[in-house]
Amino acid sequence: MSHSNSKFLINGGKPLHGSVKVSGAKNSASKLLVASLLTDQKCTLYNTPNKISDLILTKEICQSIGSSIQTEKDTLITETKNITSHHINEEDGNKTRIAILLAGPMLLRTGRAEIPVPGGCKIGTRPVNFHIDSLEKLGCKVEMKGNYYILTADRLEGCNVHLDYPSVGATENIIFASTLAKGRTIITNAAVEPEVIDLIKFLQKMGAIIEISTDRKITVEGVDRLTGAEHTVIPDRNQAASFACAGIASKGDVFIENAMQDDLITFLNTIRKVGGKYDVKDNGIRFYYDGELKSKAIETNVHPGFMTDWQQPFVILMTQANGLSIVHETVYEERFGYISELKKMGAEIELYDSCLGGLGCRFANTHYFHSAVIKGPTPLHSAEITVPDLRAGFSYLIAGIIAKGESLVNGAIYIDRGYEEIDVKLKNLGADIKRV
Repeated sequence: MSHSNSKFLINGGKPLHGSVKVSGAKNSASKLLVASLLTDQKCTLYNTPNKISDLILTKEICQSIGSSIQTEKDTLITETKNITSHHINEEDGNKTRIAILLAGPMLLRTGRAEIPVPGGCKIGTRPVNFHIDSLEKLGCKVEMKGNYYILTADRLEGCNVHLDYPSVGATENIIFASTLAKGRTIITNAAVEPEVIDLIKFLQKMGAIIEISTDRKITVEGVDRLTGAEHTVIPDRNQAASFACAGIASKGDVFIENAMQDDLITFLNTIRKVGGKYDVKDNGIRFYYDGELKSKAIETNVHPGFMTDWQQPFVILMTQANGLSIVHETVYEERFGYISELKKMGAEIELYDSCLGGLGCRFANTHYFHSAVIKGPTPLHSAEITVPDLRAGFSYLIAGIIAKGESLVNGAIYIDRGYEEIDVKLKNLGADIKRV
């Protein structure tokens, strides 16, 4: 975990070469840790990214309400015999959006949960109304007191929940709350991201009954109790995509150990369309530069579409492609907040509030700048830039790696939320980078 004021100093212009191992997915590991609260028995998680600050914070929140947690290398062992508090510290809630996901386990085991209004990366409003409305449908009473949701329930009962948007967090929250609820819960228009499937697999090992149907339908049959279980966290597909873009954008050759083709199909297709090269191996995927990159129009979408967390490193890649590329962001309305800093480095990117794409978009006819046009190939030059959020942070590192000269990237704390020892891993690939 980084010091809050640490920075990265990068001397760019060197292609990346070598092998890098992606860790377990932090977006999965943190949710699996929350799932362990549903039982009083021991749970063991393998391939956990224990040095990533988001997981450290989730661990601290769980410990604050009664969990006993041990970590060793990439293993996490947790046991929550009793939930000793129904109150989550406001400071912790402001740092992460995980806190709202504890509502179900706390309600099911204590009948009450006091959850602070969530924080997290500033990439849009990311409203929790999906979460609150769904919990109310399951029989939870909700009050607002200051900056807290006060949730109470004698017993949660299954119901039908339709999500207006297939929110990952809301889907996970409903699944948590319905595993031990009375009766059946049917979620329509649910998220089906790999991390959601990983959670379902873990809960099934614990004794839950959860079915996944076609057309984004998830059915949960409530059971009386859940038991402890062991589970291996899936590899982080966001890290894999980030390192892939870094390797190709720097005109290098990088093997990404543990990258899984199953979770990267859309990304791999897009890389091939822009002229990047890759070879799928049994234990990972090799990504490499081999000739001119071509411009491309992409639109982010929920799984199995092009992931919103992939677009930031991909935008850097497109600054090195020949022609005009378009990125239409349909998931978060303020995901392009990082573009202004890239312009300091010479990137030629213009933002538009119109939908530059064919997908129906929630942000049509709004004032949000959610489409970008990128002109390439553009040589980037060094600059001092400041990270606004996690995924943008890694894209700044890529920009620093391919830029000529010495760049200073402020805000390492954001990058450390999703990448373990990122400076060490990039140094091993040949990058001239150090934490200062």
